[in-house]
Order: sequence, then C-alpha cells, then structure tokens
Amino acid sequence: MNTGDLVATADIPGGGQLHLMQSGQDFEIVFEGEQLMGSWCHGSERALATLAYAEIGDRAGEVLVGGLGMGFTLAAALEVMPERATITVAELVPDIVAWARGPLAHIHGTSLDDPRVTLEVRDVHDLIAEREGRFDAILLDVDNGPDGLIQLANERLYCSWGIRAARAALKPGGVLAIWSAYGDPTFRSRLAEAGFDVSEAVFDEDPDNGPHTIWLAAKTD
Repeated sequence: MNTGDLVATADIPGGGQLHLMQSGQDFEIVFEGEQLMGSWCHGSERALATLAYAEIGDRAGEVLVGGLGMGFTLAAALEVMPERATITVAELVPDIVAWARGPLAHIHGTSLDDPRVTLEVRDVHDLIAEREGRFDAILLDVDNGPDGLIQLANERLYCSWGIRAARAALKPGGVLAIWSAYGDPTFRSRLAEAGFDVSEAVFDEDPDNGPHTIWLAAKTD
C-alpha cells in the first residue's frame, strides 16, 4: 500500500521512526518507505506460529515471540499452542504496544489480555541471552529479514553467535522459527552450521511485495 493517511509515528530506541498508515480499512507499518507489515496480508506471520507448533506439537510449554507487530503471530500461537503453554512477547518499541491498545485494537483483539501471555517491552536478544535452555519455541519477526534494516543491533540476532545463543535458549527438540520478507541461502547455511536441522517455507501471498520466507531450525541431538 505505502499510501494513505498517517495515523501515528513511533520512535525506535537507538534512532529511526516507524509510521502507522491507514487506507480505508487497511493498515500498514512503514520504515523509511519500506512496508514492514500490512493488515490485509498476514498468512506468513500466522504460519510462523503454526509451523513451529507442527514441529514441536503438544510438547510446547514455553514460547518466546520476538516482535509484537500487528499481533498475527501471537494470535496464531494462542490458537494452536496447548492450553498449558505460556507465551512471552518481547517488543522493543513501546508505541507498538500502545497501537495494539489503540488504533490497532480491533486487529489484536484480546490476545494481550490472555492469561497465558506475558508482555516484556525490551530487546528480544536480551531475553534469549538470559534464559538458557528455557524455551520450546522461539518465533522471531523483528526486522524485514536476517539483517539490521530497522536497527543495526538486530544483526546480532542473525549473526553466527546470535544464532548459537538462540540455540542455547532452546530446550532439546525445540525450534527457532524466523520470518523474512525474502530468501537468503547464506542465512540458511548459517543456521545449519550452528547445528540446527533446517527447513524452509515460502509464502507468495502478496504479489506487490514478493514471497516471504520462514526458516524452521530444529535443535536436534
């Protein structure tokens, strides 16, 4: 879309701004003219949770979602994960949380009020580094892909030692699921070199923005 009316602006810790745009019933979040997500096309964001669940099944006890966005991944996780599962959401930008309670409340619904959900307004990288062997699944959608488009510091999630930190934060048999707006064979190789069993899913649901990619990296013995 990348047109329409400016609804709100959010400052990113460390610099830069996100813009919430609206055109009719559609919303999008934009960074420097680049669409990060749109309310009308969210199948791959939901698949980030559903594909991870397909890998771990009802073993899922603790799940970490990196990036609240428009809440599609969280909503899907609440739908498919077992009732006993707890879900921690890490969101770096405070205004994203405010939008979830404000202009995007009709999209988020009641997800943030679910008793299984804990919201932490902080960098997901820090949560990963602090909680070794904690999670059954880590779902990351914090940038436009495995680089630092929005924030250079995001690259530490996707570099070799960041991937190893995510692997250490997983329980045996856990899965790291990563959303990207594009494919990247080099990144897939990096996941494999860190000891993950890697598979890939491609979603071509938005012809205006190209296919989206999800990497599923399983922590096998």
